[in-house]
Amino acid sequence: MRPIDQLLETYGESHKNATNKLIHWVCVPAIMFSLLTLLFAIPFFVERSLWANWAFVLLVGAWIYYARLSMTMLIGFVVIGGLMLLGIMGLYGLAGYDAGTLALYAVIIFVVAWIGQFIGHKIEGKKPSFLQDVQYLLIGPAWLLHFIFKKVGINY
Repeated sequence: MRPIDQLLETYGESHKNATNKLIHWVCVPAIMFSLLTLLFAIPFFVERSLWANWAFVLLVGAWIYYARLSMTMLIGFVVIGGLMLLGIMGLYGLAGYDAGTLALYAVIIFVVAWIGQFIGHKIEGKKPSFLQDVQYLLIGPAWLLHFIFKKVGINY
């Protein structure tokens, strides 16, 4: 069994309840977006832009991780990461290009989404996978993406 398949299978073992799955479909992308948004708000070495920010740095690291697991996952997450960066730029504009306001929005989304995650795991009756191994913080988004790939017939 490929490492990606083993990781997805193990992650899926604590995500069988339909309500918990639904919560994850909302909260995992929200956590990912809020974390990237919070990183985007941190001052960078040069003027902040779509490609010059700490969120992009984290994405590059995540993309390297996904490339080691599956090139198809990498391509999916390059698209998702790019879309999230565009969304962050839009939210930054709504925040009046004020990094502090942007960070506040990110923290609110992050806290609410994690509350949702823990409610989902309470319903499931199992602890979140990342408590077992921190790499599952990156597998959660891949677990969702693999369902999309399966639905449209893309091998990952």
